[in-house]
Amino acid sequence: MSIMKRVRDISVATLNEMLEQAEDPVKLIDRYLYSQKEQIDESERLYMQCLNHAQGLRQQLTAAEQMRDKREQQALIALKAGEEAVAKLALQEKMLHEEKAEQYRGLYEDSKNAILELQEQLNQLKADYQEVAAKRSYYQARLETLRLQQQLNARMAGRATGDTPRMFARLEDKVSDMEMEARTLREIRQAGRDILYTAGAAVQSALDVEMEKLKRKLDKEGWDKS
Repeated sequence: MSIMKRVRDISVATLNEMLEQAEDPVKLIDRYLYSQKEQIDESERLYMQCLNHAQGLRQQLTAAEQMRDKREQQALIALKAGEEAVAKLALQEKMLHEEKAEQYRGLYEDSKNAILELQEQLNQLKADYQEVAAKRSYYQARLETLRLQQQLNARMAGRATGDTPRMFARLEDKVSDMEMEARTLREIRQAGRDILYTAGAAVQSALDVEMEKLKRKLDKEGWDKS
């Protein structure tokens, strides 16, 4: 496992712990994604620089190999022509270009290995970015679900323990008051009729008493009833 892979795993694990404790995980993920995007951009620029450098090394290697082969051919031609001294000079230059080609070959191989490692790291960064971006969508959906659920709970709580029961309680009180008022008025009217009836009987009795008094008075005066 490469160092970059271990760093990535630690970063993702740390992010997962932070997400569970964050009040606003979406903002935390946005900051993380912003940092990851910067790393990806920097890695892509470095990757392009490495490609360009490797291409330059390859060109140098190819040129050195071409000059090596050319000097070897020239040495053969000089040797066939009996120009041994010229052949030696050509071989000497061939050896120099061969050494140069070996040097550039080593640099080119190292550059290719570095490019492969950087490409792997870049792919891991992009995969990490996509993974965290997916988490952002998930947490954003969770927060939206929570927000809607809270609104629904508030509305249902208001309907369950708020206006509707109080409205029927007030209506019940009003109806009860009206019923009591009607009942009271009915009782008062009934009592009034009883009082009037009682008062009428008393007056009649008083009239009878007065009538008896008047009759006795007439008797004393000798008034003839006939």
